[in-house]
Amino acid sequence: MHILIIGAGRIGRSVAENLVNESNDITIVDQDAERVSALETRLDLRGVTGNALSPSVLESAGANDADMILAVTANDETNMAVCLLASQLFNIPTRIARVRNQELRQYPRLLAEEGFQITSTIWPEQALNESLLRLIEFPEALQIIDFAEGKAVLFCVRAVAGSPLVGRPIGDLAVHLPHVPARIVSVFRRNRRLDISSETVIESGDEVIALSSGRDVRRVISELRQHEERIRRIMIAGNARLGVQLAGLLNGPEGRRGYTITILDEDAALCTSLAAAVPKDTELVTANLTDEEALTELCVDRCDLFISLSSRDENNIMGALLAKKLGARRVIALTDSDTFSALMQGTQIDVTVSSTQATIGELLRHVRRGDVLAAHSLRRGVAEALEIVAHGNKRSSKVVGKRIADIDLPEGVEIAALVRDTDDIEEPEVLIAQKDVVVEPEDRVIVFVPGKRVIPQVEKLFAVDVGFF
Repeated sequence: MHILIIGAGRIGRSVAENLVNESNDITIVDQDAERVSALETRLDLRGVTGNALSPSVLESAGANDADMILAVTANDETNMAVCLLASQLFNIPTRIARVRNQELRQYPRLLAEEGFQITSTIWPEQALNESLLRLIEFPEALQIIDFAEGKAVLFCVRAVAGSPLVGRPIGDLAVHLPHVPARIVSVFRRNRRLDISSETVIESGDEVIALSSGRDVRRVISELRQHEERIRRIMIAGNARLGVQLAGLLNGPEGRRGYTITILDEDAALCTSLAAAVPKDTELVTANLTDEEALTELCVDRCDLFISLSSRDENNIMGALLAKKLGARRVIALTDSDTFSALMQGTQIDVTVSSTQATIGELLRHVRRGDVLAAHSLRRGVAEALEIVAHGNKRSSKVVGKRIADIDLPEGVEIAALVRDTDDIEEPEVLIAQKDVVVEPEDRVIVFVPGKRVIPQVEKLFAVDVGFF
């Protein structure tokens, strides 16, 4: 697939890194010659320096032959206009734009075929807020991902000594929870993925990736670490605009409500402009997230969760560490640096989140070949989880009609579960992958992929012979 990436910032670089080893022909366009040169040196791609709003620049980047364009610059207007050019001048079939202006969500026709002709819009703040909402609901988790509208849930937790499954083999999960559809998919120990079996013993500190039905998530998590009290008091610091959006999702008309929220931002003018949008039980305060006196006065010691969301990774880390020192029960820091995230493991920071990785998941869903309903980056891009529809029949498909044990999966790839619609029951059925389970046509297959290099093999595995159509 020939893919044009417009913008070599954090998102553009991360997308390129995810796609370049997957048999894709990648060209990246940016006005910053140093950025472009650095990517050309490090990755197997072509770089073009120039303004993507210029048709001649797009043409020199290969727009005439492109299958997809990803407009992910920091400027909404540029991204939207590039998609319009890609459609009208070059007839690029798939046009994806990153858009941050939430007001434009009210005008879908403006973005779609009647306006800028964007085929898919990625909202980075929405993706990040959805990740935070799930971490607030399940404070024990490092990452939590919904599949099939929440019928199946994949989650990552750090195992804690004294929990029922810690010090015990993985196979004991079925003994402890015999009637719960659940499976441990992968285990990372000291940042290395283990080759696991039912005999693998879970150790304290392991990062365990597991999958269960949506209604059983808490029961499975409680096998790996103690249940934490529900989060009620939240402090969101460093980004008032994003904080107000998140508070609206929590305490707004469609939110769960019942949260007491304090939002901090050092920009007094911004706080004033957002005051009217602050939802119920939410306070907006002008203060710096690293100001110890301000955090103390705002009773951070009574806070169940402190979230630092500024545009500077260093401030987010310092603010979260300070909040923890002052007594916050749990802290989350936003950082788009893999180096910083790795350094935070084992520190007082409970979870790091990345706006880039949250956005990448949305982008990957559109880029993956086959009928991919969802694609999520795990452990900051080290692995992926895909939800793929199994089309075809025994003759046209390499997976349909086969027992899971008989499917020729690439090394390290695991089928975690199937989600199956049946006429007998109203809701889809979650089938945890066992060796004798047979894949049926139109099953939604949840696949764990340990690295980017095997993605093309997974896509090929689920491809249907041309004769089927």
